[in-house]
Amino acid sequence: MTESKADTEFYIGLMSGTSADGIDAALVDFETAIPRVIATHYAPYSQAIRDQILALCQRGEDEIERLGELDVILGQAFAQAANDLLKQHAISAASIKAIGSHGQTIRHYPDRPYRFSLQIGDPNTIASLTGITTIADFRRKDMAFGGQGAPLVPAFHQQVLASTDTNRVIVNIGGIANITLLAQAKEMPVFGFDTGPGNILMDAWIEAHHQATYDQQGKWGKQGNVHADLVKQMLSDPYFHLPPPKSTGREYFNSAWLHKQLLIYGKAISAVDVQATLAELTAVSILEAIQRYFSSGEILVCGGGAHNAFLMQRMQTLAAPHFTVASTKAYGIDPDWMEATAFAWLAKQTLHRQPGNLPSVTGAKQAAILGGIYYSA
Repeated sequence: MTESKADTEFYIGLMSGTSADGIDAALVDFETAIPRVIATHYAPYSQAIRDQILALCQRGEDEIERLGELDVILGQAFAQAANDLLKQHAISAASIKAIGSHGQTIRHYPDRPYRFSLQIGDPNTIASLTGITTIADFRRKDMAFGGQGAPLVPAFHQQVLASTDTNRVIVNIGGIANITLLAQAKEMPVFGFDTGPGNILMDAWIEAHHQATYDQQGKWGKQGNVHADLVKQMLSDPYFHLPPPKSTGREYFNSAWLHKQLLIYGKAISAVDVQATLAELTAVSILEAIQRYFSSGEILVCGGGAHNAFLMQRMQTLAAPHFTVASTKAYGIDPDWMEATAFAWLAKQTLHRQPGNLPSVTGAKQAAILGGIYYSA
């Protein structure tokens, strides 16, 4: 399929999340009222690149030099993902208005006196290697206006999934879980925030014990028993009780946080029971956050967590009877490509000089046009 019309509204969204497992690339058609995903491509990181990313998420030696090199390496990887997407589907680069690249987050500190969020994957490299205008660095403008810089995807959720018939909650379960609360009543503002760990603790735990990067369909966790007292203890962490706007990341919820929790708990617990309990923590923390605002409605799940059958089953059980739980696929958006599609949309917003953030979500003082534009020549 080759498109070359000058007025096409085709964009590519590039996304790599907290799990740091690879790059999602989605080609999206915005010529219709409902965005249409034309083609997708997933490019997994090599273990060497993933190790470099995870190392930069912690303090260490030669950080600036390592960051500078990895910024270019990831820029090349993001560009390759976009080029492979176009090549595999015989689509001309000339038909693409722009690439929206989230980049790879390596630090996110929205609550410090000098707040910052840092995503790498050099957009100059992406633009030069693809020949396509690239838009990146979406988070810092929101932070400059006093916001958290995250989550940004709720603005897209509002555009494509809001309903006047029911309260609807979009739950993205990546490394970190975040929710978008779309009230049935149009006059209600959109809320959204990071609820806490999504897959990040489960992924770290299974990697430590089974050298797997994730618990496929939650099969390992399903074999364990949930320790309710440990869930209760973990939920006492101050983050869960902070009012929104709030956002978090690997800097806060990580293996060190989990080991501290297990030390406080102090009781013998098998590895598989820890995995089951971590799935319960994710489910309960998401649902408790939702129930502070809505008493009923639809919960639509996207992100890698949508494939964890054990986690989805626990959410369905805990949410019943007042909430239904389903994948966003039921409404035409594949759960694997929601965020990449959203960053394609954010690129479109920027090129059209339209805001991309929701102050009611991020806490910014005003709506703002996000990102920097990097032309291909």
